[in-house]
Amino acid sequence: MEFQDCQYKRSTNDSVTVAKPRKYLTATEVERLITAASSNRHAHRDQTALLLAYRHGLRSSELVSLRWDDIDLAVGQIYVRRTKGGLPTVHPIGARELRALRKLRRITQSSTYLFLNERKSPWDVAGYQRMVARTAKKARFPFAVSSHALRHSCGFKLASDGQDTRAISHYLGHKSLASTAVYTALAPHRFKDFWRD
Repeated sequence: MEFQDCQYKRSTNDSVTVAKPRKYLTATEVERLITAASSNRHAHRDQTALLLAYRHGLRSSELVSLRWDDIDLAVGQIYVRRTKGGLPTVHPIGARELRALRKLRRITQSSTYLFLNERKSPWDVAGYQRMVARTAKKARFPFAVSSHALRHSCGFKLASDGQDTRAISHYLGHKSLASTAVYTALAPHRFKDFWRD
């Protein structure tokens, strides 16, 4: 798994071509994505989904499977059931998320699941992924943005803030620190004292 801004590979005639763009968004870009969702048909659902996916490093399948019994609005916690053999975790929920979730609860009323489609059924992974792609186009990013980019953005943000690698690993449900090391390798704070002017 590579997360460099661009990977380069040599073709047979020794010319260099750009192979892959970066796979994460900065905090400012995530806000831009969330703002772009404000004009979506289901704006509040979409903005809440993007916020939770980013803040908790959720995979698409983890996001759409969130149930109201995973959320404790009184205490301000979310139980995250990880997929792909990841370790489940309990995360605190910030004030912004609490406000969004309380409003979403009023919209979804008696539903078991947080995120519903237009037929009031649980949102599926493909529907969520399409929403992210459409919203990213609306936000006019110069590169494609996948739903998984929000998970990577979470890891990148936490590493850039100087959070402990082991804590980030537990937060994202990684079983191995090697999975988390890609984020700390990108963290710009590691280089802040390289040059002194």
